[in-house]
Amino acid sequence: MNHDVYTLHRGDKPLLISLPHVGTLLPDDQKERYVGRALAVEDTDWHLDRLYGFARELGATMLVPRYSRYLIDLNRPPENVPMYPGANNTELCPTRFFTGDALYREGQAPDAAEITRRLTNYWWPYHDALNTELNRLRAAHGHVLLFDGHSIKSELPWLFDGRLWDLNLGTAAGRSCAPDLRLALAAVLAGQQRFTHIVDGRFKGGHITRHYGRPEQGIHAVQLEMCWSTYMDEAAAFAWHDDRAAQVEPVLRRLVQTMLDWVP
Repeated sequence: MNHDVYTLHRGDKPLLISLPHVGTLLPDDQKERYVGRALAVEDTDWHLDRLYGFARELGATMLVPRYSRYLIDLNRPPENVPMYPGANNTELCPTRFFTGDALYREGQAPDAAEITRRLTNYWWPYHDALNTELNRLRAAHGHVLLFDGHSIKSELPWLFDGRLWDLNLGTAAGRSCAPDLRLALAAVLAGQQRFTHIVDGRFKGGHITRHYGRPEQGIHAVQLEMCWSTYMDEAAAFAWHDDRAAQVEPVLRRLVQTMLDWVP
């Protein structure tokens, strides 16, 4: 299903994969607001729709936005509350790159009216689709699993110290999914030797994981933040690497299959 702000690949299994930062478009009427560097949308979660393409073949539903997080961040709450208090955060409508540099030309950052317009036109349509699909799958299966997929440069001093773990599983400190599902996914990560990994470390899950993960209501949500270096170049033009992707895809496939096989 094609929509102005997202593409929805509808599956029949009780798993929805959300990729909220894959979009790369900026509306023409907004481009003049940004510094020139921003038009390359460098902080995109590059290629994840390709990397998780196998999941559609397994029957998962996949929701992919068209527009960049630089327009509005679909993984931030509409109230714009910081996800990680005490650390540097990007906002609902980000004003900084992940390096901390200004994203907008002086005086051009969106005001309250513009943020509201972006919420109405871009944020809510994605979340309405996400909520509709979760309800559809839960009604069909009695439960539904939400996998929120992300990727990021492995070293970003403005956001975190040192080098990030390769694979970062987030469950809102165990609140967004059943304990045995969390343990099963952690066991998949622990069962491989190639990639460093952590559960509920620096990235515990953003708004999507925290808001929709309601185990008591039959909705189990997890987030996976992974380093770009596991499957692509970390410098422009952010190229895909077949050999790297071939190493990490089996781990991702095991995570996805574990979710599909899990019964509450």
